[in-house]
Amino acid sequence: MLATPAYDIALILDQGQRDSQEDAIAARVSDTADAGYVVVADGMGGHDAGEVASQLIISAWRDAMDAQLDEPDLVQSALLDALPMAAMQANAAIASHGEENKVNLGSTLLGMLMLEQRIFWISIGDSPLYLFRDDTLSQINEDHSMAPMIDAQIAQGLLSAKEAQMHPDRNQLTSVIMGAAIPKVDCPEQPLDLVPADILILGSDGLQYLDNTEIETLLRTHNQSPARDIADALLQALKAKADPDQDNISIAVVKPAQT
Repeated sequence: MLATPAYDIALILDQGQRDSQEDAIAARVSDTADAGYVVVADGMGGHDAGEVASQLIISAWRDAMDAQLDEPDLVQSALLDALPMAAMQANAAIASHGEENKVNLGSTLLGMLMLEQRIFWISIGDSPLYLFRDDTLSQINEDHSMAPMIDAQIAQGLLSAKEAQMHPDRNQLTSVIMGAAIPKVDCPEQPLDLVPADILILGSDGLQYLDNTEIETLLRTHNQSPARDIADALLQALKAKADPDQDNISIAVVKPAQT
């Protein structure tokens, strides 16, 4: 008898309106335990360098995490140690490639580890991790860009909402993997405990061409749907906007198995 998967996961990668694909995304669920991961990388550095950067991130993540998932007995502490280890290995790989090829490249990293009904994550950059719970969407990882600081100026009466949204520095990153010191890392020690109706959405910032209200409304409509239908609905909503500047799109949808 086949075991029921612990998670329903769907991944989508789309080039948007850009000339090349600089995002990368991957997922794995362990066959022997209720454990798995999703990882998203949004590369930067121009046509070739951005694509290389995101693939280096994914490769380093897989090397670190798969080594633990392939152990016959999963050890939680070793899996959690692998989160910062993956980031350090990715940073070293970016540094080495940049030095050898005389290019500047970098990437965000959003890696989520699922252990039974708990999730841990490491996040560097502005790739969002959303939790949809009780019909409400919230971003649960830190946004390492200027956007939170610019949005804070709305509350202070210094900017209008429209001015904040159009601010030229909005997408400037305050932390990223570039082969040097990493200014900020979001890697909480305490897990988030999932409940059966939760939906997790991971993405590159290309997903944020939909605002939070639009994503929330869509999830309210599709919360009973399989992960692949939710991911497709998000992609179709982005395509319907027909934004000529639409960035590369990475979308991962994760639903805990219904028990």
